[in-house]
Amino acid sequence: MAGFGNPAVGHPHVFVDGGVDFVFENDTLVALRVTWLYDDFETLYILSSYNLSLNAQGGLDETDRMALIRHRSDWPSDFDGSAHLSVDGEPIALKWPTDLDAEMADGRLRVTFTRELAEKVRMTGLMADVAFYESTYFYAFAVTDWPELLGSADQCNAEVLKYDPSEQDEQLQATLARLGREETPSMANVGSLFADRIALKCV
Repeated sequence: MAGFGNPAVGHPHVFVDGGVDFVFENDTLVALRVTWLYDDFETLYILSSYNLSLNAQGGLDETDRMALIRHRSDWPSDFDGSAHLSVDGEPIALKWPTDLDAEMADGRLRVTFTRELAEKVRMTGLMADVAFYESTYFYAFAVTDWPELLGSADQCNAEVLKYDPSEQDEQLQATLARLGREETPSMANVGSLFADRIALKCV
């Protein structure tokens, strides 16, 4: 997610709340709808990087909002998704983000976008898992929005499984916090170790 950072030091650099909603058609999972709510500092950094400013009401004029959507829709080549989906333990490929929208929410920038499944999955009798993270832990994601089931999914329910740190995890986080901005953790996919998850079960 190069190009989306701020001048802080240590890992993580950016803190993002949000969540993932499931989009269904006739009990078939077709897409994820992802929400990111950036922290206050990153919100200001993003707006200033595009020479945008808030209006008197603390929001964005429509011209500026549309400009922001255009900018943020130009995804970096190393974007790794933040929403990592598996069904019955098998990873499911997701298409490139589409339908990005952006708005201000209580002084913070909120963006939403869609990740269609590369192949739709009929979920009857299956379980899905979404891990909410960025692989290098440059971004720390937290599920703060309860997942919604959009469309026809009467036989499914979802729950949030919050990351529960162990003593070993806390030691690793302390080590990561000492890394500089340009340093990358040596452990591959380290962000997955600190991920909040969303479990979806269909009968």
